Amino acid sequence: MKKVVSGGLTLFTYVIAFLFFFPILWIFITGFKSEGDAVIIPPTFIFKPTLENYALIWNLGVSDFMINSVIVTGVSTIIALALGVPAAYALSMYKVKNGDNLLFWFISTRFLPVAGVIIPLYLIFKNLNLLDSIVGLIILYSAMNVPLVIWMMRSFFNDISYEIIEATQIDGASGLQCFFKVVLPLVKPGLISTALLSMVFAWNEFFFAVSMSYTNASTLPVYMSSFMTQEGLFWAKMSAAATISILPVLILGWFTQKQLVRGLTMGAVKG
Repeated sequence: MKKVVSGGLTLFTYVIAFLFFFPILWIFITGFKSEGDAVIIPPTFIFKPTLENYALIWNLGVSDFMINSVIVTGVSTIIALALGVPAAYALSMYKVKNGDNLLFWFISTRFLPVAGVIIPLYLIFKNLNLLDSIVGLIILYSAMNVPLVIWMMRSFFNDISYEIIEATQIDGASGLQCFFKVVLPLVKPGLISTALLSMVFAWNEFFFAVSMSYTNASTLPVYMSSFMTQEGLFWAKMSAAATISILPVLILGWFTQKQLVRGLTMGAVKG
């Protein structure tokens, strides 16, 4: 009976994994189709593969948009971690008046509807000459991810016994030495998972990017939207662009999957 249940759960897991992975597989396949094959109903699995879609989007300058995405995502993630990790450590290890309320205020900023804040942000960015600039998007994405970093890292820091910190202090370690040499190595899986999630949110963000940039600072999601025209959707070309956009995240997730799983099971779901 146990083997039957175990086999059923395994089969169910594979089915769910396939359902999640199939859209990505279909996008990858469609990227090698011609526009005619891409819109055939019912879809065909037998077709003549072509690289013309990838050649076209490369000639249209997809590399420039990818560079923008890499810069904005990388720098904003580093800034969000640099600001959020110390704040989370302070909220976890020290008695802060109304600390829980402060933590909720941080995460509540993520609940704001983007459409409700885009106009004030646009006016602020316009007055500061930050529209269509890499710096503007970096500031925006950093502010967007700091609450997430604080919320997740605080739960990871809560899993550390305070006796460990006291022991290092008794041994003569300063606060900074304790933080960098003892605490951070202990929460390394959580730090990696937090960084990866922040990168994914920044990499995939579209609404702010399309509203705050025109050409110079546009990212890959904005580039993909250019294949939505009045004539219709260019599915094959959009799928090729989407494949290029997905690959860096998939590769990064593949190489960090062990740390990601350890981090997400370390205590990130705790309050």
